[in-house]
Amino acid sequence: MFSRSCISLLELASGEMLNFPQTPRALTKVMTLQGVIPDAKNSDGVNNEGVNVPPSEICEKKIIVANFLPLHAQKDTKSGKWCFSFDEDAILFPLKDGFSSGTVVIFVGSLKVDIEASEQEEVSQKLLEEFNCVPTFLPFELQKKYYHGFCKQYLWPLFHYMLPMCPDHSNRFDRQLWQAYVSANKIYADKVMEVINPENDYVWVHDYHLMILPTFLRRRFTRVKLGFFLHSPFPSSEIYRTLPVRDEILRALLNVDLIGFHTFDYARHFLSCCSRMLGLEYESKRGYIGLEYFGRTVYIKILPVGIHMGRLESALNHPSSSVKVKEIQEQFRGKKIILGVDDMDIFKGISMKLLAMEQLLQQHPEFRGKVVLVQIVNPARSTGKDVQEAKKETYSTTRRINQVFGFPGYEPVVLIDRSVPFHEKTAYYSLAECCIVNAVRDGMNLVPYKYIICRQGTPNMDKAIGFASDSPRTSTLVVSEFIGCSPSLSGAIRVNPWNIEDVADALNVAITMPALEKQLRHEKHYRYVSSHDVAYWSRSFMQDLERACKDHYRKRCWGIGFGLNFRILSLSPSFRKLSIDHILSAYKRTNRRAIFLDYDGTIVPESSIVKTPSPEVISILKNLCSDPKNTVFIVSGRGQNSLSEWFAQCENLGIAAEHGYFIRWSSTSSWETSSSAIDFEWKQIAEPVMKLYTEATDGSYIETKESALVWHHLDADPDFGSCQAMEMLDHLENVLANEPVVVKRGQHIVEVKPQGVTKGLVAQKVLSMMISKGNAPDFVLCIGDDRSDEDMFESISSTSYNPSQPVAPEIFACTVGQKPSKARYYLDDTVDVITLLKGLAADSSLKPRCNWEIQAPFENIM
Repeated sequence: MFSRSCISLLELASGEMLNFPQTPRALTKVMTLQGVIPDAKNSDGVNNEGVNVPPSEICEKKIIVANFLPLHAQKDTKSGKWCFSFDEDAILFPLKDGFSSGTVVIFVGSLKVDIEASEQEEVSQKLLEEFNCVPTFLPFELQKKYYHGFCKQYLWPLFHYMLPMCPDHSNRFDRQLWQAYVSANKIYADKVMEVINPENDYVWVHDYHLMILPTFLRRRFTRVKLGFFLHSPFPSSEIYRTLPVRDEILRALLNVDLIGFHTFDYARHFLSCCSRMLGLEYESKRGYIGLEYFGRTVYIKILPVGIHMGRLESALNHPSSSVKVKEIQEQFRGKKIILGVDDMDIFKGISMKLLAMEQLLQQHPEFRGKVVLVQIVNPARSTGKDVQEAKKETYSTTRRINQVFGFPGYEPVVLIDRSVPFHEKTAYYSLAECCIVNAVRDGMNLVPYKYIICRQGTPNMDKAIGFASDSPRTSTLVVSEFIGCSPSLSGAIRVNPWNIEDVADALNVAITMPALEKQLRHEKHYRYVSSHDVAYWSRSFMQDLERACKDHYRKRCWGIGFGLNFRILSLSPSFRKLSIDHILSAYKRTNRRAIFLDYDGTIVPESSIVKTPSPEVISILKNLCSDPKNTVFIVSGRGQNSLSEWFAQCENLGIAAEHGYFIRWSSTSSWETSSSAIDFEWKQIAEPVMKLYTEATDGSYIETKESALVWHHLDADPDFGSCQAMEMLDHLENVLANEPVVVKRGQHIVEVKPQGVTKGLVAQKVLSMMISKGNAPDFVLCIGDDRSDEDMFESISSTSYNPSQPVAPEIFACTVGQKPSKARYYLDDTVDVITLLKGLAADSSLKPRCNWEIQAPFENIM
């Protein structure tokens, strides 16, 4: 896919590119409880100038980054000064309850009001000192393009499964809006950099507004402790893949240490996108899901957010709530209340909820005059034609229902379209017989949780309602199966919101449900909601983030890639690129050399259509083999016929085919086979199983070798192929449990081969033979690129050394590609491999072979 993201990241995100004015100067210092943290200067995030205390004594901070700060802002008309207070309804505000008491929590985000440029400096200082908040002042035009443009008119609909097919309902991708999104993320990242001590602090980024921010932070601090939580749905790969900047966003998210989702469905879609678009596979290890990404493990956490119990209970005990409860009781005396609380947008399913109410009254005339739907409509969070159309439809449907089924003193639908105070909502929650959340797609939706807690009540609320304190509590929920809280509410009546009849039937069941069943369902929900509150959620996420970051300083890290393709390569401290000068120096001073080379992906590119070796490769191998000091082997999984034909010109080249089942010491010697595998009756069992999966998996095929069977699924659907491979692995292990074979899963393959046939045993055999002949190697080079070569890397380290040798041999185990490996060295690609071998071949003398050339029966060693 053509991508323009290769443009310089800093240039793309700079204000100058979009002609936006600069934000106020950086905050110079942040005072913590035990010291002063200055601006970070170097790549490790350490600056010794002006530090009052050692880094180990600096108080740990949790930096919470979100689009908006959890603050209310109002300007005093008399003094002209800004007044601020915490917004206790904001989901971010109670996060601190899940942290230890000594933790300093700093919030980074924008204000919901415009602050004049001349006032921004003063406001920044006030918010930092009094609220531990760092505001990001986005220029008006940037805010418009970033938030109202790219976030709300493009990303938000797309993540809710709405493709921009029609410009009337959502915007199509606009490169300028994307650039504004990146620029805004850069400003947020800059603000984090002003307050972070990267060695001690943890950064927690929230929601789809800031998905690019991790790249900026990781680029600045390679070992920053970084988590991200997505509060919206993550769409399936079929939807997400339509995003023109899909790879850039995925790679940015993979720059964090822990990614959180509300449900497994959202996590599964993300993992599927990583597999299909980036070729990454995930593994589940002891209950944790992890993605291996350039030597780092990016962990996935699945945990829905909870509610703030204290805030709800406080509202229930507020005198205003008691007053409102009595008003509502009087207004709806003798009627059962069905409650809906939703934002005004096209995904909340308000109109379909109204149609279900209409269907209920049509099918059950006995409910007329006895059941009321109270629909509270929260103000829309975005503007646009779609919101206006949804509002228009809601009003017209409400009017029709009330005209058809209403009569004096009774309105079936009561629409409350205004900003409703929290205490008033709690009053409605407390009195509602049933709560319905009918969204067609929603990230989490905490309305059902709030309803459950309010129905549990408090002594003050019980008194206002007239409940006895020991009376059983009941609640009934009708929830859409497409919202994030649905999986955690196993006692709710789940519905498909698109099926109007189904929703109407669910409402009927909820209203007529026996009291005991309502009580049992309520008790089950209350136990979960009360124990999984927002403090539990934040504490659990932070614990997993700390665990995910524990290996940060055990590995060496390098930043690689340009622009938004930047990522971190994390490798063992002993793992480094193999220098040609270094190995050539060892090559020149040694006399008994063993060289083992893999074929595919090592001396021939894995992606190459032409699999035969090039004339250059043949020439290099001939020169290496002609040196009497060298014993050179090609060790491959390919068959003996192909390898012997391709390397016919290399007379002194040893070949191990089919992972060592066949071995030949030179072109003049005969092929030897492993004595450990002479019975192939197992093929009659394995092949029918493989054929079954091949027929069911389009794009897969079976490769039949003399000693093995290999099922390839490289050209199959990535998700389905991977799923079938795991299933086949389990199937074959069961049916071949009593056979002398091993079943292994490799890169896009499942292979069945005899036991005791590995590349590691080939290396062990060759090295052991050299030692037994009195020619113990003083130089061993092994190069390979996949899992099967790891056996060789391990084997040469344990076999090469002879205790009688005065000096240990020079060992060079080298993998192709920068990835975790048992090898100590790496080369970037096959080009590097050929370059290195060419350098060694050039130094080799062209003397005839010595007479000690190894000739031994294969079975004597294996």
